[in-house]
Amino acid sequence: MQFGNRRKKLIVNAQTEQLYGHCLQFYSQSPTENISLSEFETFAVERLKLLKTVENLGVSYVKTSEQYTKKLDTEFSSLNFPFRSEAIIKDDKKSSSGPSEYEKRRKDHISHFILRLAYCQTEDLRRWFIQQEIDLFRYRFNCLNSKSKREFLHLNNLRYDTVSVMEKTNLAEKLINSSFAVSGITVEDQDFYKVPFQDALDLVRTRKVYLKEGFVYVPHMEIVTIVLNDFRTRLSKALALTARSLPAVQSDERLQPLLNHLSHAYVGQDYSIQKSIGKISLDQIETLSAKSYPLCMRQLHRALRESHHLRHGGRMQYGLFLKGVGLTLDQALQFWRSEFVKGKVDADKFDKAYAYSIRHMFGKEGKRTDYTPYSCMKVILSNPPSQGDHHGCPFRHTDPELLKQKLQSYKVSPGGVSQILELVKGMHYQLACQKYFELTHNIEDSGFSLNHPNQYFLESQKLLGGPGAVAGGKGDVKREDIATPKPSNVAVRQTPGPGNLPQEVVAEMTEDLDSFFQDA
Repeated sequence: MQFGNRRKKLIVNAQTEQLYGHCLQFYSQSPTENISLSEFETFAVERLKLLKTVENLGVSYVKTSEQYTKKLDTEFSSLNFPFRSEAIIKDDKKSSSGPSEYEKRRKDHISHFILRLAYCQTEDLRRWFIQQEIDLFRYRFNCLNSKSKREFLHLNNLRYDTVSVMEKTNLAEKLINSSFAVSGITVEDQDFYKVPFQDALDLVRTRKVYLKEGFVYVPHMEIVTIVLNDFRTRLSKALALTARSLPAVQSDERLQPLLNHLSHAYVGQDYSIQKSIGKISLDQIETLSAKSYPLCMRQLHRALRESHHLRHGGRMQYGLFLKGVGLTLDQALQFWRSEFVKGKVDADKFDKAYAYSIRHMFGKEGKRTDYTPYSCMKVILSNPPSQGDHHGCPFRHTDPELLKQKLQSYKVSPGGVSQILELVKGMHYQLACQKYFELTHNIEDSGFSLNHPNQYFLESQKLLGGPGAVAGGKGDVKREDIATPKPSNVAVRQTPGPGNLPQEVVAEMTEDLDSFFQDA
């Protein structure tokens, strides 16, 4: 029995060494162990928070700058991901000071594969995931010392020869002239790698390396470019393979809701319950829409005022936002009724066809669910608007030329419009909205990371000292869209509604039901 236990321990240690022998990896081997749904959720949320920080910092700072590195260091430390080569795996799985190095590397490994499952589903999601993982990998690789970099290359069969001291001395002048980051002093102190030129085409194209007889001499600081190209190729292929096998994974009713909502995930303040509900009066809405609404809600409000009607997607997005800023149910009913009656809907038809869905938003009908206002990710990635719709994210769903005209009509400066359009071009939609916030409030740095339309409103009111400045969420962190499912509501697809409603009313209420009335 003792021999059996010893043999089992040796096998486990060998597997651990193979998977987690280095603090950085290409994620070539998928995890095979069992984990709980709670751990699955926690790992996914924390890696997603890390990738979103990488995205935000990548736009705000130069990706190799000292400020960028310091801020990512802080994030790594708080989320307990591995990033320094000096740490070693110990036999103990946890210490009194926090998670062990083994646990950090294990979380890094498993969380990457969880997000692969969530972000392989569409081309946009794959593109975003690859870019953030590459930026994250670059940062972590640059944190390694020379010895750890060589170990990483060896472990991943990137067997590039280190140039000998004699050859380096003979080629010193050519290496200095061809590599702008190398000087007469540093050429002696750093390693050079002899790499086949076809593996370093980016460096050859930008003339950053010395080329001789089919090989390039890559300085130590530039080897990351080659490694990143390899990582990108591997990850792109892996995501394509994951997408093919996803239907089999989604057949598990425990994982399907988690994976479906993970790409829409929002981790932040809960805006569903207001401490100062009712402090916003109906006659303030028009003024607030011009001063403190994000562009998506300003667009919906303007469309409602002009046509006195919004389709289902617009009503859900704007209605839940208004709920989040502090409107009571009675105020919401009064607001929507007054607008619709100005159009082609009389009061009797409104009460029969539309009032139910508003009460439903507030948890007074159907399943009695207290629906939360949509986060930025949900607005960006949910059902896109079609002709006649006004919901969605203007930075994501509006033609750039039309967006430019809209921004100009709101008195955004030409330079500001250019900055916003540049962010939109890079698919940084939330950062574009944050830049819009800064430009419309005449500040250089907003001092927060924008993730929610109601967050935009509250931050605006704090600056302006308006009535919404005291209206806030519960203060607790809420993991929206990734709540661990219970057996009774694994996939919520019921159609709420009283059985005696007319068929056309039910059809109106259940339009795009799957997208808008899930527990996400």
